[in-house]
Amino acid sequence: MTKDYDQSQAVLNIYAGVGGKDAEDWVGILRRMYEKFFKRLGWKYFIVDEDPNEHNGYKFVSFQVQQKDAYKFLKWEKGVHRLVRISPFSAKKLRHTSFAYVEILPLIERPEFKINESDIKVEFFRSSGPGGQNVNKLETAVRLHYKPLNLTVTCQSERYQHRNKELALKILYSKIQNILEENQKREIDELKGKKIEIGWGNQTRSYVFDPYQLVKDLKTGKETRKLENVLDGELELIHPLAEDLKSFMIK
Repeated sequence: MTKDYDQSQAVLNIYAGVGGKDAEDWVGILRRMYEKFFKRLGWKYFIVDEDPNEHNGYKFVSFQVQQKDAYKFLKWEKGVHRLVRISPFSAKKLRHTSFAYVEILPLIERPEFKINESDIKVEFFRSSGPGGQNVNKLETAVRLHYKPLNLTVTCQSERYQHRNKELALKILYSKIQNILEENQKREIDELKGKKIEIGWGNQTRSYVFDPYQLVKDLKTGKETRKLENVLDGELELIHPLAEDLKSFMIK
């Protein structure tokens, strides 16, 4: 997306890619990395939706970052993140490579485009996450499906159904705006059918635990051997706007 959205709040989504249990575990590691990053900066955030597995990993996690300029800084995180390590799920202690995709969207409060309400299918269901005393009693969670582009957004972070629907609509607008801008670069049928593979050859950042420790961002060319520091939320070590980030950091 263009720099016009730099002052916006952001939506950060993490999807498991190639790698099975390791990829879903990798989503959990990235989730904790970003949470530590937000806390170091004093940024408010919350989990919009998540899909945990039985091994303390995640197939999917979605954040809303309630900070002005969040998109300006987080857009550099977009892309396929590659993990190389000795797999904790390998009985033979073999080295595995797994992938996760980080999607960054500006939160769009008021879209510049119009969509027909009849194109949005709305479903309500019982929340499986945080939400107060009415969780598992009322259908507070909301799922929106935008039929023309086959887009689905789920929100279950709020206690009340209407609040979840409002946020889900904002995230849906953000996804549609992203597609509209991408449509200037490629044909609409590609947008509907062709998705980037969250796997080999598409990584934008690599995190290597073994046989050496290294984090390398292929978009900016920045790299560091302080792998544990990066995973503890010190993203300024590989961020192109590191100096600007320091102004947010809690002393």
